[in-house]
Amino acid sequence: MLRPFSATRQRQLQLLSFRHPTSGARRAELANSPANLGTLMSDGSPQVTPVWFDYDGHHIRVNSALGRVKDKNIRRDPRVSLSIQDPDNPYRYIQIRGKVVDITQSGADDHIDSLALKYLGQPKYPYRQANEVRVLYKIELEKVQTMG
Repeated sequence: MLRPFSATRQRQLQLLSFRHPTSGARRAELANSPANLGTLMSDGSPQVTPVWFDYDGHHIRVNSALGRVKDKNIRRDPRVSLSIQDPDNPYRYIQIRGKVVDITQSGADDHIDSLALKYLGQPKYPYRQANEVRVLYKIELEKVQTMG
């Protein structure tokens, strides 16, 4: 059962959807910043990768290809962390801890195309490799911290 979010948590989630709680102004500088995704290797050491992401109002969604290191790590241990930095002020960021609650290939091709449009302004993901299978991961937020 979902618990109602506190006022602080609601503000943090509004930042994730890139809307200021009082003015409604777009936070475009964060909205177009990639996130740094942290996963755990089998020996417990961290592995960090820059990723494109979006937020659907409930989950942060990231995309990768089947068989990559982050894919293997997430399937073994769904705990992840993300850091999203303001490109104009590196001391302003959102830090997230959570777990991957859904891994699917369904909709993953459309998702990577939507991220290519968001980050590159191109309607199709241009870096697709032959025989690549795209995977969509939904991350449930467990802890959100903002700075700056």
